[in-house]
Amino acid sequence: MEKHRRRYPVTVMCEVLGISRSGYYDWRGRPESRRSANNRLLLGHIRRIHEQFRERLGSDKTWHQLRREGVRCGRHRVARLRREHNIYAKRRRRFVLTTQSKHRHWVSANHLNQQFTTYRPNKAWVGDVTFIATRSGWLYVAVLLDLYSRKVVGWSMSNRNTGQLVLAALRMAIQHRTPPRGLIHHTDRGATYAMQEYQEELGRHGMISSMSRTGNCYDNAVAESFFSNLKNELIYGTDFKTQNHARSAIFDYIEVFYNRQRIHQTLNYQTPTEFEEMADVA
Repeated sequence: MEKHRRRYPVTVMCEVLGISRSGYYDWRGRPESRRSANNRLLLGHIRRIHEQFRERLGSDKTWHQLRREGVRCGRHRVARLRREHNIYAKRRRRFVLTTQSKHRHWVSANHLNQQFTTYRPNKAWVGDVTFIATRSGWLYVAVLLDLYSRKVVGWSMSNRNTGQLVLAALRMAIQHRTPPRGLIHHTDRGATYAMQEYQEELGRHGMISSMSRTGNCYDNAVAESFFSNLKNELIYGTDFKTQNHARSAIFDYIEVFYNRQRIHQTLNYQTPTEFEEMADVA
């Protein structure tokens, strides 16, 4: 009634809802309860986080983010307020990757063997390529992630899916991380990863090439999960008019949002950058 009192007469609403006018005005005159005020304040924090994290956090991650910010509240209370005010995470779409694995290049064995947890940085990297639709054509994106922190350590973008695309991501990662020899470098069996120039670059830096088994989507699950998040949290619902528009948005997603703001359940609800900084302190 309070929400619609400027649109409908109070008398009419009271009659329809079976409420006395005196009861309604008595309610309006009461001071706001402490719990109601706290709920209103908490709801403001919930709405802010919902927008800040691109409407992708569920109740559990919202609660953890509130705790990170020093907001004291209960997990179930957060879930209830979100539900009562129709605050829901956007639904995730099924994500499909296509890989051109029919080629004549030499293929590496699977040395990673789905061991997706490491105990120090630069022990194992995983990489993959996907494509993004823009009005001016496809934009291809290559990434390398460190399994220790799930941080994107190398990335590149191009309007062509060539060997230079993945080499640029690899060289960025090497320049930024200076990895020790013996690092496991895992990808799918794509032709660009299997080509001689790429494998020679791995060899020069003492990296062990590892590739997924044929038809096994779980062997490179971490890299595929990253692209699933990228597409669900940024790409879907965005109309990229140009490739430069897409490049700018993807750069912001990787370097600002994903690496430095997005909390991960597997990292005890820390960001990749925070997780690595904590390791340096320890």
